Amino acid sequence: MPGNEESAEKFWGQFHGPNAGYLEQQYELYKEDPEQVESSIKSLFDTHGAPDWLTGEDAVRPVVNGQIASSEYVSENFDVTKLTSAMKLVEAIRRYGHTNADIYSVGGYKSAPSKMLDLEHYNLTEEDLKKIPATWIWEREKEGIATGLDVINLMKKYYTGTITFEYDHVNNDEERNWLFDLIEEGNARYDPDQEDRKDILKRLYEVEGFEKFLHKTFVGQKRFSIEGLETMVPMIDYLVKYANEDNIEHVMMGMAHRGRLAVLANVLKKPYDKIFSEFNYTRDKELMPSEGSKAINYGWTGDVKYHFGAEKEVIHGSKVNTKITLAHNPSHLEFVNPVVEGFARAAQDERDVSGYPTRDINKSMPLVIHGDAAFIGEGVVAETLNLSNLPGYTTGGTVHLIANNQLGYTTDRHDGRSTRYASDLAKGFEIPVIRVSADDPISCISAVKIASEYRKKFHKDVLIDLVGYRRYGHNEMDEPRTTQPQLYGEIDEHPSVSTLFARAMEQRNLLESGEFDEIKHGVDKKLSDIYKEMTESEIGEPQPKSMPEVLSNRLDQFETAVDLEILKKLNAELLERPEGFKGFRKTERILKRRENALEEGNKADWGTGEALAFASILRDGTPIRLTGQDTERGTFAHRHVVLHDVETGEKYSPMHGLSDVKASFDVRNSPLSEAAVLGFEYGYSVYSPSTLVIWEAQFGDFANAGQVIIDQFIASARAKWDEKSNMVLLLPHGYEGQGPEHSSARLERFLQMAAENNWIIANVTSSAQLFHLLRRQAAMRSRPEARPLVLMTPKSSLIRDYKMASGPEAFTSGKFKSLREQPYFDTDPEKTTRLLLGSGKIMVDIEGEMEEAEENCDWIRSLRVEQIYPFPQKAIQEEIKKLPHLKEIVWVQEEPKNMGAWDFVDDLLRELLQDDQELHVISRPKRAAPAGGIPTVHQTAHKYIIDQALSEFEGGK
Repeated sequence: MPGNEESAEKFWGQFHGPNAGYLEQQYELYKEDPEQVESSIKSLFDTHGAPDWLTGEDAVRPVVNGQIASSEYVSENFDVTKLTSAMKLVEAIRRYGHTNADIYSVGGYKSAPSKMLDLEHYNLTEEDLKKIPATWIWEREKEGIATGLDVINLMKKYYTGTITFEYDHVNNDEERNWLFDLIEEGNARYDPDQEDRKDILKRLYEVEGFEKFLHKTFVGQKRFSIEGLETMVPMIDYLVKYANEDNIEHVMMGMAHRGRLAVLANVLKKPYDKIFSEFNYTRDKELMPSEGSKAINYGWTGDVKYHFGAEKEVIHGSKVNTKITLAHNPSHLEFVNPVVEGFARAAQDERDVSGYPTRDINKSMPLVIHGDAAFIGEGVVAETLNLSNLPGYTTGGTVHLIANNQLGYTTDRHDGRSTRYASDLAKGFEIPVIRVSADDPISCISAVKIASEYRKKFHKDVLIDLVGYRRYGHNEMDEPRTTQPQLYGEIDEHPSVSTLFARAMEQRNLLESGEFDEIKHGVDKKLSDIYKEMTESEIGEPQPKSMPEVLSNRLDQFETAVDLEILKKLNAELLERPEGFKGFRKTERILKRRENALEEGNKADWGTGEALAFASILRDGTPIRLTGQDTERGTFAHRHVVLHDVETGEKYSPMHGLSDVKASFDVRNSPLSEAAVLGFEYGYSVYSPSTLVIWEAQFGDFANAGQVIIDQFIASARAKWDEKSNMVLLLPHGYEGQGPEHSSARLERFLQMAAENNWIIANVTSSAQLFHLLRRQAAMRSRPEARPLVLMTPKSSLIRDYKMASGPEAFTSGKFKSLREQPYFDTDPEKTTRLLLGSGKIMVDIEGEMEEAEENCDWIRSLRVEQIYPFPQKAIQEEIKKLPHLKEIVWVQEEPKNMGAWDFVDDLLRELLQDDQELHVISRPKRAAPAGGIPTVHQTAHKYIIDQALSEFEGGK
């Protein structure tokens, strides 16, 4: 219906004759009690007030025989219920037309359309509708539309054809009215000319012919065919075309494996011979691409062919070239979604200025292709949709396309979702839905055109539900007739979309007889010729590749110390505030304590060390993006990197006030999400390797909820896909008796995945160590040595401990130490019989015990392993050589024996033992849960571990 911005006069001016008389009568009831009036009429009065002929000086009433008619006359001479029923029917078609739309080519899912579309439901007949003037029930004038029946037929054409719409859930009036006008003005349909239609037909068969060639040439091999959804490829073509015409520089694509090879070949132009070569599984021979075929680099372990991505530049007459990037994606279908959003945001952000980055949304547009079962089934989809309008994560609108084949592997829709449509999840985020039949290419391209225009105008997400089918099983080795015999009976008899489109063109004399056969012959011959030109080459015994030599480079090559005067200046500037800014007094007092931290005899605590690291990295010209749950303040209130004016509520970050800084500091409190936010930040770090991207968990084990991103992307993407990331994970870790969910960051899981120098895992115990470690990570940006950093960080009991603070000289000299001396241990090498090794909080607690101990512990040599991976094995070996009477190496940890670092360091330390030496571990016993929740029990166990570490024992415990 018309929006609130229309004047009441203009609106009420549409009603005449009996219609106006009826509304007058209804308004009298409305004034007495609004609930007496039927809801659709009530909404008119709620929105537009009283009809203007009741209130204006020149009031207008229906006229009969030259006299103003009374409402009683109108009621007696016209069945006004027919009018209201017709109005209800028009609105019902808008809201529920999708339930009767012609979008299912197979499957019979249109068997339960809404009764709201039936004339009988409203006690109407076609004859009734013929008596009602069109303008009484429809706000527009259109040639040939004279009666109510004409309106109803036109509305059904608009809303129940091969393209249909759901937008009633969009609460923004401007957006809803824009869609409303587009559809009902008849402008939603794209009408290509004859040549464009021929190009679309050829494109459709290029996709179909490619799939058929693979099917017959590489029999029984998995490829996750696109057949049944071939129209997706020309849809992507047109989306990229529209993006290019709008000067969008980059289309970031994410999709699972269904149809991926067809998209790689036909959209990204991955060479056919390169794809054919990847299908060759012969043990001793390799199918070689033809000479000159474009190379595509992968990681050293590789991956299955339908997980790889690619890049391609296209131009359609725009001022800019538009690059298409298809992200690499594992079989965890929807987890690429936030990664692609991170790519897009990184492309849009301009980071060469201080403060927050500036954004240009024309730099990129995300296109995410979903599966129907996965879209509604995987929670990361909802998490990612929730990012769409958040300031720190929005990308100016994503085009979502559901590749809807009406099945999830072998699971029918009624077993896979509780909603009518796979797309229903999007409604909660007010995303308009365009649903379209994959068998109608023109409707499909129309959907793309609408989606592009909507995103361009409103910078918001839009979703296309592309409804088709799956020609074969989930993969080509499956037999789908076992589980869906009736459906596949229909599919077996159903022509391909290119065949249907060619027939339709021939019927309209847009395609000559035999012309489609020529198209098919040309495509088939091209593929066959490429394959025939390929040769097989003897490859002998295949050998696995190794990681690049550059990843073996020493990490201590980077200089991270900073001149004292520079640090003092940065520290002073961090305490300055804009004129008139009134911060919270208690917070300002806390921060004021940092003022003299770098003076001789003073120390900088953890929060100060972190702030100096950030500030000095920015000064070096490296942008920082720092996000996480409550990251602006810090979970344990140590950071306060964003301050709030107590009078205005305005925010200010001291990092934005630094002088001589030409790099952005982008700090954001994230939504309460791990998987999507972690994926987003990973994607950001990949696309912008020059940015130090940091994600912080509220508690370390919250990272569990992002485990797929950690396993499939952060830990392994470089080995699989040669995808580099330098991101940092800050994971609060330490046992304080706060229960199993607030103790362990699951260090053991990261160590289990540690191999081939894929990342750095550290657990540091001083502010200077944190300073140097973060600066080293920033120094590796954009370099081949770059890799992620997983850092166990302290929590409340440790973060303000004086033992974590460092003097000025620790920041102005030296660098990060992977193996660190334990303070307050006075060791005599000739007396030492035990080498005590540990990491993190337990070693700080042991330090505290040593300060209070009366016993002489000069028989213990104690070292902190600050970097657990890569493990400082050689450095420990050098220490062992200094201890001639060493009897045992003891690893101490606060975690249970089956958790923490023990299982990882066990073999590494055992390799260092001499014949007369033993290796022991002191820890909690093996447990199913990482920690208990009873403080007194925790304290008892914790004290026992420390006592054992400092006591002699026989045989180990």
